[in-house]
Amino acid sequence: MSRVELSQQLSPQTELRQLYCNHHGWLRGWLQKRLDCLCDAEDLSHDTFTRILVGRDVSAIREPRSYLATIARGLVINHYRRQDIERACLEALSALPEPIAISPEQRHELLETLYEINALLDGLPTKVKKAFLLSQLDGLTYRQIAEQMEVSVSSVKKYMYRASVHCLSYKLESQMSEQAMPGQNSPE
Repeated sequence: MSRVELSQQLSPQTELRQLYCNHHGWLRGWLQKRLDCLCDAEDLSHDTFTRILVGRDVSAIREPRSYLATIARGLVINHYRRQDIERACLEALSALPEPIAISPEQRHELLETLYEINALLDGLPTKVKKAFLLSQLDGLTYRQIAEQMEVSVSSVKKYMYRASVHCLSYKLESQMSEQAMPGQNSPE
C-alpha cells in the first residue's frame, strides 16, 4: 500500500502523531545544532509542530523533514530577532539612571511592545522602515528624513505612505483575527 493510500485511511490526529513520532527527534537535533541550547531546541520543535497542527493538512506534506526545517528555520530567525530586541532593550534600560529604572513588569510590557513593533515592521523594505522610524521615533520632518537618507522628499512621502498602509493592514488583520476567535482574549 502506498503512502498516499495509507494517509487517506488515517485520521488527521493519527497522521500528526506519526509525523511527530517519526521526525521530532531529528527536528530537535537539527534545532539544537543551530541554537546550542536543548531547552530552546525543544521549545521551537514543539512550536513547529503546533504551527502544523493549526495551519496545515498533514496528509498534504510530501517531504516532512524539508517542510519541518522550513518552518523551524523561520522560528529560529524569529527567536534570534527577539533575543536581539531584548538585548538592545536591556542595554538601554541598564544605562538609565537608577531613579528612572523600571520594574520587571514594566520591562516585560516594554519588551512585548517592541516585539509587536518589530512584527509590524517586518517585511517592509529597509528604506521604508528607516523613514517610518525616523518620523515616528525621532520626530523628524520629511525634509530632514530626506536629507539624512539622501533621497528626495517625494521618496520619503512614498515610504511613509507605504509604511502607513502596511501598519493599517496589520491593524485590520489583528482586529479580524481577534473577531475570528471570540473569547480567547477575554478574562475568565
